[in-house]
Amino acid sequence: MFKSFFPNPKIFFISVVFYSAICSSIWYGFNEQIGAALGFDLSEAPPVIGLGHFLTDSFLLFYLYFATCTALFAACWYRIANHPWQWWSILGSALILFSTYFSVQVSVAINNWRRPFFDLVQDALSKPGAQSADSTSSAAVKESAESITQGLFDLIVIFAEIAFLAIFVYVVTRFFVSHYIFRWRTAMNSYYTSQWTQVRHIEGASQRIQEDTMRFAEIMEGLGVSIVDAVMTLFAFLPVLWVLSEYVSELPLVGAIAHPLFVASLVWSVFGTGLLALVGIKLPGLEFKNQRVEAAYRKELVYGEDDETRAQPPTLIDLFADVRKNYFRLYFNYMYFNVARMLYLQADNIFVYVLLIPTIAVGAITFGILQQILTAFSQVSNSFQYLVNSWTTIVQLLSVYKRLSSFEAAISHEPLPAIDQLAT
Repeated sequence: MFKSFFPNPKIFFISVVFYSAICSSIWYGFNEQIGAALGFDLSEAPPVIGLGHFLTDSFLLFYLYFATCTALFAACWYRIANHPWQWWSILGSALILFSTYFSVQVSVAINNWRRPFFDLVQDALSKPGAQSADSTSSAAVKESAESITQGLFDLIVIFAEIAFLAIFVYVVTRFFVSHYIFRWRTAMNSYYTSQWTQVRHIEGASQRIQEDTMRFAEIMEGLGVSIVDAVMTLFAFLPVLWVLSEYVSELPLVGAIAHPLFVASLVWSVFGTGLLALVGIKLPGLEFKNQRVEAAYRKELVYGEDDETRAQPPTLIDLFADVRKNYFRLYFNYMYFNVARMLYLQADNIFVYVLLIPTIAVGAITFGILQQILTAFSQVSNSFQYLVNSWTTIVQLLSVYKRLSSFEAAISHEPLPAIDQLAT
């Protein structure tokens, strides 16, 4: 699965982790010194509203830093290993990381836009005569209304610019990811078919090469980008939520604590992730067994097409009984998993409002700040809840991974994984 596409996977991914940690430490520890040496001004300034958000000196320096780090890492691996897919696996992965980071920054830009826009809306609705801008209104009220109207239209245009950029980045990223994942599937397909003479007798060999590699590619296309997006969102919005916590003095039941929104988001998300992981712990194994019983049933039917002594009704009845038994177990486990999942997600919809009730009641924040808090909390919470939101897909990926792992074990004449040795 991995050595077909990445050079020396174990060493490669370990090097990615350590190199990323080193580069991140240098960036967060010395970015100001690096920027000053290169002539960039990284002094703190109010957030830029609009497309200029992506052209500030801090962003330009990051673009340069990321490109330099990526080029050095790729150059080292080009010298260490000569893998046929390393252009896609190394530079392609780096491009996906950058485009995902950029799309997350688009969300940050929209969140910065929310405060002036909704503060202007609040200002308009709170002015005397806001509901009756007719001929009897004073000239000052009309002038103020025209100013607010122009300001709102200007901000709408800015939002449209950011939205069009978001659409462009999303489309380009998805297009590239689709090609990236298909190249990965091509690499797996080439590797497995080159071993065909020794794997053709393995149960479900044709299905594993054709269907499982296809499913692996399809799941990774969505799931891989989602997990990168979740991590990048955390890096982008955690500082935002940390700063916005200054507007919230206390939490219900808990009282006053430091950075309450940040702490509440972390605790709530970890609770949900742990809950769903515990409730759904049996699902990957059941999905894996489901693939086995389906493969056994399909295989007997295929044999029956060429051999009239195979696929006899008693045999098919027994095989389908295994299919039925496993599906019913799967349905039962998904039933209580979905109960827990939906209860948590519905509670999550109002959780942040419950936290903000004391702050809203005393009028400590404006409407614009409220919108920023809701968005930032939602982004951080959803990122922490990646497992909650993607558990069903993760289960499917784990089942495919287990099937391909047992397939590769058979290729290498190694003992099958423990789950593949169990009776269905």
